[in-house]
Amino acid sequence: MIRIRWRRLAAQSWLLSQWHYRYHKLDLPRRPSDRIWYFAYGSNMHDTAFLERRGMRPLEWKAGCLKGYRLRFNLDGRPKGKAAPANICPDPASEVWGVLYSITAREMIRLNASEGVPGSRYRPVWLDTETHDGFPVPAMTYIAQGNEEDGNPSLRYITLLREGARSHGLPEDWVRFLEDVEPAR
Repeated sequence: MIRIRWRRLAAQSWLLSQWHYRYHKLDLPRRPSDRIWYFAYGSNMHDTAFLERRGMRPLEWKAGCLKGYRLRFNLDGRPKGKAAPANICPDPASEVWGVLYSITAREMIRLNASEGVPGSRYRPVWLDTETHDGFPVPAMTYIAQGNEEDGNPSLRYITLLREGARSHGLPEDWVRFLEDVEPAR
């Protein structure tokens, strides 16, 4: 509980955030107004998660692709065994589709805090993504140390991914892939 309160407090102050990120050996843009791209591949593709629950206000968004990675459901969700949130892992033969959001560095800190960063689950990483038309975009996304075996996402969670993918115009092949993901029972 103290860790969550500290993250929220640090997210409100740029100076505290700089210290907090340095302490955790994480990169932080120089100014709060710096624009960055964030690549969402999980529930943040859905407007109710990203805009409403997390309170993000992207400056723009685009469909995007991360090549050389694979979508997995290998994290422990709640309730344990009945939900498995999305994660990605390196896989040279695969690609992950998602949404590229342009946000400010200050919003990135708020987003990180809502995802438990800095912390023990997700780690922010900078990867080379590309837009739907092949334009390269360096973007921040999250990767977690997951379980060896994949689980099944909850029906509610996979529905957020499916609806988010459709509403942001991700390729039909990707939407079909998400439709084929079996939810937990």
